[in-house]
Amino acid sequence: MKRKKISIIGSGHTGSTLAFIIATRGIADVMLVDREKNEQPMKGKALDILESGPILGFDTHISSTVDYADTQNSDIVVMTAGVPRQPGMSRDDLVQINEQVMIEVTEQVVRYSPNCTIIVLTNPVDAMTYTVYKASGFPSTRVIGQSGVLDTARFSTFVAEALNVAVNDVTGLVLGGHGDTMVPLIRHSQVNGVPLTELLSQEKIDAIIARTRSGGAEIVKLLGDGSAYYAPSAAIYEMIEAILFDQKRLLPVIAYCQGEFGLNDLYIGVPTILGANGVERIVELELNDDESVQLEQSAASVEKVKAALKQQF
Repeated sequence: MKRKKISIIGSGHTGSTLAFIIATRGIADVMLVDREKNEQPMKGKALDILESGPILGFDTHISSTVDYADTQNSDIVVMTAGVPRQPGMSRDDLVQINEQVMIEVTEQVVRYSPNCTIIVLTNPVDAMTYTVYKASGFPSTRVIGQSGVLDTARFSTFVAEALNVAVNDVTGLVLGGHGDTMVPLIRHSQVNGVPLTELLSQEKIDAIIARTRSGGAEIVKLLGDGSAYYAPSAAIYEMIEAILFDQKRLLPVIAYCQGEFGLNDLYIGVPTILGANGVERIVELELNDDESVQLEQSAASVEKVKAALKQQF
């Protein structure tokens, strides 16, 4: 059987970490792609991952290239390229810098892999996913942004810490834009079936929500140079697995809304069924008044960033 192929655009911390995760799981061969100035470090990372195979017991093939022709016939392409956030920099500051990167990269991806599914991580991710969608000409179902899986993982981590329970027992759901206006749905958050509201005070829940919203900024501040990459890479991997193996997972991802939740022509975090066809459907939950207001505020924030795009498609 022909091996699946995943191309990762950008060989920085996130791209190389994702390549390593994919390699250890053996689900597809990996092509790392970067600019010529990063070619030698990229080759070193690819070789380093490859040499860990005999120890960890995988035979995934990891390659690197500066030529997009080598990405031909990729099943999934992951966009991690772009300028990362620096301390004091918001995701929104990045919009026009990374917009042009996305347009240029997307043109190459579409040329060589017209049937692939694209997962976008580059920040500000809601606006960048919209840019890739418009630049690609792909159906919206095959252009997806990563944020909800990561935001939910951060939320679940903080809940597990607060309660001193197994994180695997925590179930959460975070919607909205990837940033300060994201919307954790507390009504749908549980610990092994027990509602979160029965386990934590509202004050503690509010503190967890606030920390989740600033989760990325917290790591940026601690690192001092660059942004998170372990958890974002793991989040992308979960999405890749759902698509490659047609798992029909219910996962919160950045998807294109055309009337769902009252939103139009907008990429934003919503619950979806993720399978072989990408976003197979958006699961439109019934929100209460408070949740609806929060999602509207988050959507307004995403719209504001979208309006800052230089290329008005």
